[in-house]
Amino acid sequence: MGEHPTQALLDLFTIATARSDSSKAPVSLAGLTLTLIGDLKHGRTVHSLSLLVSRLETPPRLIFVSPPSLAMPQHICDQLAARNVTVEQHTDLAAVLGRSDVLYVTRIQKERFETAEAYEAVRGCYVVDAGVMAKAPEHMLVLHPLPRVDEISTDVDSDKRAKYFEQMENGMYVRMALLALVLGADLSGLDSD
Repeated sequence: MGEHPTQALLDLFTIATARSDSSKAPVSLAGLTLTLIGDLKHGRTVHSLSLLVSRLETPPRLIFVSPPSLAMPQHICDQLAARNVTVEQHTDLAAVLGRSDVLYVTRIQKERFETAEAYEAVRGCYVVDAGVMAKAPEHMLVLHPLPRVDEISTDVDSDKRAKYFEQMENGMYVRMALLALVLGADLSGLDSD
């Protein structure tokens, strides 16, 4: 409940693939800053991604950006603290954008609100568009678990830093690999390239 482990695996795979060079050397997230933005309270994907990266030998720094009412749940923050992960919490994306190596955007989930008024109070509070991207680091990756509503403008789709369509495709490969492992498939004949 409240997590999405296969999404976290494909997210990590997408980050590692986008950051890798052609040397086949292991990719480390040490020294990186992952900024997670949006509905962090209900977002199963950000719960799982935070917990997964906290298990790395040297986890990245995490910055959580959300309205106070949609902050990362305390039990997740407690687990991250127990694993000595550096975490910051903010409400202003502009204040942390320049330090972000990965911007992981989530939608504000209308179905999670008890009233339309409560949803409208936070709807659209963060929108990543060409203007935001103009202020972002040139190396920053933009991820989103999809589907999106209005939190990422379509004018970002052509930006080379937008990796959410690759992320979606990677979901197929990562889940195929997991199924093969679970079902005991013989993978010895696969080429390592």
